[in-house]
Amino acid sequence: MSLFPFAEYWWFYLGFTGFVLLMLALDLGVFHRKEHEVSFKEATIWSVVWISLALVFNFLLYRYTLWKFPLDERLMSIPGFVPDIAAWNVSLEFLTGYIVEKSLSVDNIFVFVVVFAYFAIPAKYQHRVLFYGIIGALVFRAIFIGMGSWLMQFHWVIYLFGGFLIITGLKMMFGPEKEIEPAKNPVIRLFTRFMPVTKELHGKKFFVREHGRWAATPLFIALLFLEMTDIIFAVDSVPAIFAITAEPMIVFTSNIFAILGLRSMYFMLAGAVSKFYLLKYGLSVVLIFVGLKMVWLNDAFGGKFPITWSLGFILTTILISVIASLLFPKSEKKPSEIELSAG
Repeated sequence: MSLFPFAEYWWFYLGFTGFVLLMLALDLGVFHRKEHEVSFKEATIWSVVWISLALVFNFLLYRYTLWKFPLDERLMSIPGFVPDIAAWNVSLEFLTGYIVEKSLSVDNIFVFVVVFAYFAIPAKYQHRVLFYGIIGALVFRAIFIGMGSWLMQFHWVIYLFGGFLIITGLKMMFGPEKEIEPAKNPVIRLFTRFMPVTKELHGKKFFVREHGRWAATPLFIALLFLEMTDIIFAVDSVPAIFAITAEPMIVFTSNIFAILGLRSMYFMLAGAVSKFYLLKYGLSVVLIFVGLKMVWLNDAFGGKFPITWSLGFILTTILISVIASLLFPKSEKKPSEIELSAG
């Protein structure tokens, strides 16, 4: 039985979506109305703002459920339902889902760095690309979450998602690094077949009129590629959060909050993200763990693996991989060593 059925909480989804749109409007229309290079200080402040908003929301969600659950006759009629414990678990599930999505977002940052370098996007236009990329990501995540919540009604889908996450985690851990080549992306190739692309940027414009016909700029191609990669990332991240909680509302809100802070996290970590080279192993362990949670651990623990244990394991794994990356930095060959190895 769902704690937050859509028929009763449609107003919440509407209000939350309105809040997100308002924040995005303030972001682009007020704070970033003029294109400029986002400094480390500005990115850090915005990162703190987005994380603080997520934590405040989590606290308000906890207080609301603490008040609401005891008044809900439908929930109180469930044998063994304890409203205080249920409210606490809801807040922990949101926090765990937020941390998982935030951690998996680091992979997006790697892609951002490569794509912006590949298309030679100036720093002052990167925020614009990421802003519209985030809007597209929000739409696609909402679609994936809606599809996932419907599919989760079928019990066999739980094992399908779990198995997929385990395989993805193993591929991330043992698979070779794949180079990002936007020019070979099938969507980009299909798009450029029907729409010409300018060789140079035209300021902040995504499209320009050239020789009597519309043409896309490299700025739009970068945006299109980022949208395609986010869809691929969503295939991993959405099932991962459904492994934490079966409540679509918690999946939706935790996912959206993590995405909203992705731009500021990129501008804060872009220069240092390569230092966390062991994080991919930590993330692979997390994916394998949440996959096992779906296919085995939940059943082994009477239908629900303790959320406190999940949160502790995920936090510990991510912290260990980050600290290990800093304590044992990746060795980089000096120019002389590269010449010797090439010869």
